[in-house]
Amino acid sequence: MERVSYLVDTDVLIDWLQGRPWAKALLQTEGVRLYCSSVTRKELFDKPGLSDTERRNIRRLLQAVRVLTVDAVVASAASELLQKYSDQPLRVPDALIAATAWKKHLPLITRNRKHYLFIAEITLASWNDPTSMTG
Repeated sequence: MERVSYLVDTDVLIDWLQGRPWAKALLQTEGVRLYCSSVTRKELFDKPGLSDTERRNIRRLLQAVRVLTVDAVVASAASELLQKYSDQPLRVPDALIAATAWKKHLPLITRNRKHYLFIAEITLASWNDPTSMTG
């Protein structure tokens, strides 16, 4: 079986942590390799008031997902996206995640599609839970 790779946005991993069945199924799908940006890792651990159990669950989750570091190439690409789409509501963390998807040639899975729909450089992947997809 050929392996398929995706970059997942922070919301997908939050859904997994909250026990959403679609996110659990995604992480357990045979032949699927998941990546996330180091920005996502930071966003997960930055949630105020995390308990020790929540921190353990995040660490366990991140063992199943490969974390891609924001390097000079990704940072430069994010700057390019922020300039190109300055007329859009593109936030720096989203630009970094989009740049990671772009430069690593990974389709992005997110429920926050409106944050990325206008970015021509990336592909937004669909997943099996259309009720979880927003805007």
